[in-house]
Amino acid sequence: MMKFLNNKWFLLFVIALTWGSSFMLIKKSLVAFTPYEIGAIRVVGSGLLFAFIGVPALFKMSRKTIIWVTIAGFFGNFLPMFLFPIAQTQVSSSLAGILDSLVPVFVMVFGFLLFGIKSKKSQVIGAIIGFLGAASLIYFSEGNTEDSKFWYTMLVVLAGASYGVNAVVIKERIPNLNAIKLTAAVYSIWAVPALVILYFTGLVQNFEMEPAYTEPISYLAFLTFFGTAIAMLLYFKLIQDTSAVFASTASYLLPIVAVIWGVLDGEKFSFWYIFGGTLILIGIYLIREKKKNPKLVPRG
Repeated sequence: MMKFLNNKWFLLFVIALTWGSSFMLIKKSLVAFTPYEIGAIRVVGSGLLFAFIGVPALFKMSRKTIIWVTIAGFFGNFLPMFLFPIAQTQVSSSLAGILDSLVPVFVMVFGFLLFGIKSKKSQVIGAIIGFLGAASLIYFSEGNTEDSKFWYTMLVVLAGASYGVNAVVIKERIPNLNAIKLTAAVYSIWAVPALVILYFTGLVQNFEMEPAYTEPISYLAFLTFFGTAIAMLLYFKLIQDTSAVFASTASYLLPIVAVIWGVLDGEKFSFWYIFGGTLILIGIYLIREKKKNPKLVPRG
């Protein structure tokens, strides 16, 4: 099993499959829960799962490391957990998955703006091609439907930008921090404010188990454990083993998974899904990390 966990392509596939399915899981969870309840439960649940590792790990970290862990956690483990379900009250799960493919572009932009990281020409071209693939899917499939509400779609874009900042911060400021401890620490930190949000939603005080909650709860539980905690742990490991740009290319596969789930849930399938998906895969090929053993050297 460890051999698979050390294989960057295996990790990329598992992460893409898990996160690509999360948009449909959010859609199913929204049947019974509000966006704020979904976001808070995901963070609090993950915090409880990892507290026994995260809390001790935090006590052993320096103040500077804790600051960077907190910043990375906000952009990658807290803010997007709320932005996606809020957006999906008006945006379809397929469209949300498609828009999330913008993450690698934001990794390059924020890598340059925040840390002066320069990308290879082939990687820039790959990001552009991947973006064009996502854009074609948006415009020709979901972009002109009533589900496409501009400001709600912009929340998905904002979530993608947030993930971009998260990936760059991890790679450039805390690259050698153990992936399990990093995952546990960020959720242990942000579980506290998420718990406060959950309290003010009124769910804890007024919740009564009813048959209508049974199925949405199972979706939300799966989303919390696999789509949030486990997938994020694997994502952090992938960033540290390769690069922020390579890890973020998992987002290029998300539209394909999201669209497949959309089709299975009754959404229409068109030629543009194939066209856009092909461009996205070409983008992945160009943007991939070519070094077999990339060095993890944090910038000062």
